[in-house]
Formats: sequence, C-alpha cells, structure tokens
Amino acid sequence: MAQAALPPADLLPVSPKANVPYRIVRMVAIPLMRLCFRFQVEGLSNVPRPGNYVVIANHLNWLDEFALLMLLPIEPRLHFLANPTILVTRKVQWFLVRSTGGFVPVVQERHGDPALFRHVDRCLALGGSVAIFPEANYGPAEGELLPFKKGFAHFAIKAGVPVVPVALSGTKDLWFRKRIRVVIGEPLSSAGHDPESLTAAAFQRIKQLMPAYRDQPGGRKLLRKQLTNLF
Repeated sequence: MAQAALPPADLLPVSPKANVPYRIVRMVAIPLMRLCFRFQVEGLSNVPRPGNYVVIANHLNWLDEFALLMLLPIEPRLHFLANPTILVTRKVQWFLVRSTGGFVPVVQERHGDPALFRHVDRCLALGGSVAIFPEANYGPAEGELLPFKKGFAHFAIKAGVPVVPVALSGTKDLWFRKRIRVVIGEPLSSAGHDPESLTAAAFQRIKQLMPAYRDQPGGRKLLRKQLTNLF
C-alpha cells in the first residue's frame, strides 16, 4: 500500500495566534471539561511568557491532549503532531483539529521523514508552540513511563526554544468528577544539550514531577466506561 504524502510545509495552518474557531472551542470546552473533571493545575507560572516552546508530557488516554490544549495559555497557540489517517476515523477529534488548525501532520509509519521535521521547524520558526508525547504511545499505567523518543529534543535544540515538562495524573481511567492533576515543571533550556542528553534530562524531570496516584476508594464512578473510552 502506498504511503500517504505529507503536504508542503508552507500550506500548514500554523501560527502563534489563536484563530477564532480555536477561541470559540476553548470557550465551550473549558467549562465543559471542568464540569466533567476536577482539574488541579500546578506550576502554570512556569510556562515561559513571552516566547514559544516545546511541551512534553506523559501520555495515558485521550484526555491528555485536551488538558494541555485547554489548560495552557491560549497563545502562542499549541500544535499537536497528529496522524490524519487515524483522525479521519475519529470524527469529533478531526473536526476540532481541522477547525482550530493546531496540528502538524505525521504519518505513523514515517516518523523519520524529513518532511515532518520541516513541518515542526516551520511551526516553531513562526512562533507557534508544539506539544509532543515522547513515549509515542499510551503509558502502561499511572505513574509509569515508557522510554522517550528523541524527536522533541531535536526540534527544541534546532529552534533554540525551551522544553516545558508536564506530568499528568489520573487520566488513564476516567469517570465523572474525577480529580485530574496537571503538574507543570520549570522549563528545560535546550542550550548546551545534544538530543540524547536533553531526552535523558526531560525523562528524569517528568519522572520527578509525576505525583503519586491514588485511586478513589469506594463510591460510585459515574460514566466510567463511557468517559474512559470516549475517543
């Protein structure tokens, strides 16, 4: 089967500015998310202002992307690496991605494709921020990390932007009004690092930031199956 081609980098809708659809989505989604879940956000002052950055986080479930997108500052706009082949089968997510424009396409079988690097480089050069889950897959359990891929480190070093580490806790298994912790650490400077050392430093920082997870003892876990498997 022929592999899908990535579009030219200059055709991507990347920008540091929050467009109107993105602002509207945030106006609707943030209250809805806070109604469904009890977010506890720590370290928001660690996000660099002004300037753009690469955000990295551990990855547990579908809520992770939305938590970063809605809880971090609206500008510079956050762009995710997204596989269009998968997204077209997830109608709601694809609608949100297309309407907000905050994505960089990546074909899953071609992570090493130079076109992907050009896409991300252009996004960062224009002042946009990029969010990456270095595990490249859902982690096995709360509090556990898969080895990190080095792509985010290459991007940050080339663009000369800091890496903002975020530890997520509580998103693996979801239910109505569950407490979700989002811990934002101090930025890691990419200066003086090579990809290997920056990746190792980022892994350790996320590991240190990750809060101990305690499941809710007893009580009803409303909509557990529906929310956990929503997307």
